Amino acid sequence: MSFDQRAGLAGRVAAVVGGGGGLGAAVSLALAAEGVGVAFCDIDDEAAAVTAGALSDMDIPHVGVHADATDPGQLQAFYRAVAEKFDRLDIVVNVVGGVQQRPFGESSPADWDSDIARNFGYVLNSIHLALPRIRAGGRGGSIVNFTTIEAGRGAAGFAVYAGAKAATTNFGRALAVELASEGIRVNSLAPDITPSKGNFNAMSAKRRAHAASFPDQQPKAMAVYIPMGEPPMPEHLADAVLFLASDLSRFVTGGTIHVDGGTWAASGFLNWPHGDGYSPAPGPASRDRLFGTTR
Repeated sequence: MSFDQRAGLAGRVAAVVGGGGGLGAAVSLALAAEGVGVAFCDIDDEAAAVTAGALSDMDIPHVGVHADATDPGQLQAFYRAVAEKFDRLDIVVNVVGGVQQRPFGESSPADWDSDIARNFGYVLNSIHLALPRIRAGGRGGSIVNFTTIEAGRGAAGFAVYAGAKAATTNFGRALAVELASEGIRVNSLAPDITPSKGNFNAMSAKRRAHAASFPDQQPKAMAVYIPMGEPPMPEHLADAVLFLASDLSRFVTGGTIHVDGGTWAASGFLNWPHGDGYSPAPGPASRDRLFGTTR
């Protein structure tokens, strides 16, 4: 049996929530390349049009819908469009998320509501709407939720976001147990830094300005922070989705895959420059460069 036959993706149908741009577009196109029919929704019409054009060029059955995933009515309309276009649903990928870095004390209840809706609340609605369609096929299925490394660490400036993503992670774990006997698997992807519009916008204004002014410093900083030396690209996350959506992971459920170049594994150990190597704190050479020598 060939690798593609073992994966078993050809002919299946996926709903990608947030699949029109950025990371979501990479997921939509990767699934389509494996013969999966793709339904996607996105709030970014310009990016969605580009993705829809690419899917048309690939001659893959698809449908794209403008929808704000945090609006229950719009999300419901998206799933109606999925049902109108396709007679099955096998894969759901919930990509939507986002945050703006700010101290909790400077945030408002409206900020909290937005962070929770974008990073947890819509996931409940999406899966609740998708489940009857997956169950109708009687073939099982795969649900993949994008969470984040911040769901498992103290992410200062991202408190509500981190809490919402942790909720998504554990919700998926619990739901995996509920649905396991039906052959419906639920897993999470936990990225860290990726070169995406969403991650850039999540930075504070000061950090965004610095990153824009000194782009040559970013690769050097990433080499300190990321054990593999550079951030994963959208296609690396899409590859992980392909694995979780396919039969290659047919006995993987309730898990979280960290696609982060090793930052979760390092858990605060940084590869300090100037020969200091891995340590949570800078070694002598880096301290001298950072703080000056004190005697």
